[in-house]
Amino acid sequence: MRKFLFILLLASILLTACASSASDAPAKAVEDYLNALVAKDAGRLPTLVCGDWEEDALIELDSLQAVNARLDSVSCSQNGADGNFALVDCTGSIVLTYNNEDQNLDLSLVTYQVVEESGAWLVCGKQ
Repeated sequence: MRKFLFILLLASILLTACASSASDAPAKAVEDYLNALVAKDAGRLPTLVCGDWEEDALIELDSLQAVNARLDSVSCSQNGADGNFALVDCTGSIVLTYNNEDQNLDLSLVTYQVVEESGAWLVCGKQ
């Protein structure tokens, strides 16, 4: 009986871990996108967005070329869905520094649209 309960408990833990990692995937995609953006990684950025949004992402990247950018206390989580899109909200900010002055872009003002394509979650727009 103890062996049965142990196996049941172990299976429950594994299922919970798998379910939470799958539901965290859209949020992780947004965090990866934001990290590539502030790192100004033009090679990686297109691999993190859907084809329909690649040009917008590269324009956003271009807008950061003249500043130093970093993430501050960023945390993202999926808050729902809209059709094929997972909706992801973030807290924290992108800190832009130019001429020793900081400007904070509040990430809580944006909802990211994330779509699953070929098994990968990709940022595909903003609301």
